[in-house]
Amino acid sequence: MNPTWEGAARTACAVMALSAASAFAQDRSAVQEIERYRQALGDGNPAELWEARGEGLWKKAAGPKNASLERCDLGLGPGVVKGAYAQLPRYFADVDKVMDLESRLVHCRVTLQGISPEEARKSPFGGPGRKTDNDALVAFITAESRGIKMNVPMSHPKEVEAFEVGRKIFFHRGGPYDFACSTCHAVDNVRIRLQDLPNLTKQADAQKAYTAWPAYRVSQGEVRTFQWRLEDCFRQQRFPHLDFTSEASVALTMFLARNANGAPFNAPSIKR
Repeated sequence: MNPTWEGAARTACAVMALSAASAFAQDRSAVQEIERYRQALGDGNPAELWEARGEGLWKKAAGPKNASLERCDLGLGPGVVKGAYAQLPRYFADVDKVMDLESRLVHCRVTLQGISPEEARKSPFGGPGRKTDNDALVAFITAESRGIKMNVPMSHPKEVEAFEVGRKIFFHRGGPYDFACSTCHAVDNVRIRLQDLPNLTKQADAQKAYTAWPAYRVSQGEVRTFQWRLEDCFRQQRFPHLDFTSEASVALTMFLARNANGAPFNAPSIKR
């Protein structure tokens, strides 16, 4: 190779390498700044307002039966809230199925308060100018497990079945983009825009990701539950709508929650 051209090629390669390194450093710096921003806001997390309202709803008599939810059994006995979320989803013998928090809340609102199943499932997620009981109740109940280690059981055959169904859903590819949950969440060191995407097949990533939901989304001014997170992921994959409290949503939650076992729960958190 001509020495002049060889020198120019080496210089070009060096410039490209430096540019790539600089771009990577800038990207990582932006991600770190976002994390610092999140931590700064954490001391005054607006989710506390949802938690307070949720506690009021839990204790308030409502529905045709004029009853509160204080006798609702979330898995640790009627009315026991402390630590309950850290062990959900789980099998409930009274309905002979596995339930997550939100499907169990629907059950309690129907059986204890006399609200119709349709009404209990109607418009579960808040939006502009609209707050929902579901978001508030979830914020309150999940906050009561803050600091408690995840311990989702898998001793009943139906818990094992839900976990395996959830695993299949996680890896199932389909839709117009041929996507799966695993497309974004079963690989290392990927992100969308400046959002790092956790590899949920790895225990450490699964623990960090799952225990941070529900979360107050600064960009939306709302508390978002884990069922909302799953539904929004399905939307972005252009999958069919994931029905609220459906068996599919519970199974997928079971798979992800079980993978987070052993980690202290740390939500409601705050996100961008």
